[in-house]
Amino acid sequence: MDLRQFERRLGKPLLFIVSLIPLGMLVWAALQNQLGTDPVKTLILETGEWALRFLILTLAVSPLKAWFAWTVVIRYRRMLGLYAWFYASIHLLIVLTYLFGWDWVIAKEELAERPYIFVGFAAWLLMVPLGLTSNNYAIRKLKKNWKSLHKLIYLIAVLAWLHLAWQIRASYLEALVYGLIIFCLFFQRLKKVYKRC
Repeated sequence: MDLRQFERRLGKPLLFIVSLIPLGMLVWAALQNQLGTDPVKTLILETGEWALRFLILTLAVSPLKAWFAWTVVIRYRRMLGLYAWFYASIHLLIVLTYLFGWDWVIAKEELAERPYIFVGFAAWLLMVPLGLTSNNYAIRKLKKNWKSLHKLIYLIAVLAWLHLAWQIRASYLEALVYGLIIFCLFFQRLKKVYKRC
């Protein structure tokens, strides 16, 4: 089996398994009581950051193809995007369960008083139609509209970054690094728009 055959047969299954490792590590840490003094905070931060990381990986696919001619990465874009939604959904579920206690009055107050929660929730809401249409059937039905819909990923990335940056109280270094990476990935898209004008 050559490298191309290996990638075609095992690439997606391997990515599927590797993408579950962060969740597996969190579950293991929870079972071993190794999530620190504030386990809920740790779970919220880790799942949120992994959602952002997978979002960045999804955004990186087109630039990697353009810059290095890595056409093979296109095959993994949808799975990476779905994992971004997966980790964002777990992140939201933990917040709703442990911070809000599924009390919609509390949730409404928090959304009104904490802007970073509002933009984070908005990012997740925008991810829903992308996740639900990340299949071949939706691509066939939506046709050209599918690409237009999935351009929402750029707005989602900005909102997700704001969600992170807005709640930082100490060092902004991490948010700055994520912001620079997102800007660099946007640059490829901006070049395309500029050439069309």
